[in-house]
Amino acid sequence: MKINIFSITSVLLVVTLVACKKDNYKEPSAQLSGQLQYKGEVINVERNQVPFQLYQYGYGKVGAINGTFAQDGSYGALLFNGNYKLLIPSGQGPFLWKELAPGVPDSMGVTMNGNQTLNIEVTPYYMIRNTQISAAGGKVTATFKADKIIQDANAKDIERVSLYINTGQFVGTDNVAAADMAGSAIADPGNISLQVTVPTFTPAQNYVYARVGIKIANVEDMIFSPLMKVSF
Repeated sequence: MKINIFSITSVLLVVTLVACKKDNYKEPSAQLSGQLQYKGEVINVERNQVPFQLYQYGYGKVGAINGTFAQDGSYGALLFNGNYKLLIPSGQGPFLWKELAPGVPDSMGVTMNGNQTLNIEVTPYYMIRNTQISAAGGKVTATFKADKIIQDANAKDIERVSLYINTGQFVGTDNVAAADMAGSAIADPGNISLQVTVPTFTPAQNYVYARVGIKIANVEDMIFSPLMKVSF
């Protein structure tokens, strides 16, 4: 059988040109960033557990650009300039996100033309306020207020409150010790107190990172207080 050398060479040339064209595409360089907020107050969550999605208009793209929020409620994404919509999937986060219909999340329009900061306004079931965390006698003590924000038909009870401590700055499910109190045991939501014993560390260190959290009934994600470094 004869092999057409010209045809093979032509195919190789086309493949090479296509590969070069793909290699020459510019990487996205516009930085979209911001934080989850409620009336200017930051919403602290469990790191990498609360998702968001970005969709780009046009270009025949239908799939989402997926991301998650950091524990301080911040997020970021590198994008091409253009028009996008941003949404938080229904049922995600310790807050309510606007919906077009039950189970159908609304979206925010985002126009990228260089770097942009966009804070995302949500309505939390509860806010943690007046947090005080200290250490003494081998124990870490926290006091705080659980402020109920949503009080209409969407209101939910507190399942439990928790105090978490860790040797590093990721605190929540990442922890070396924790103390819990059931929601039914809270006598005064305006003055909640929790205490946890500091374990022995190897190597030794004279500080921990701590924060408190509220687990809301029938809501997967917890809301947290800001991270604090506590020395002892």
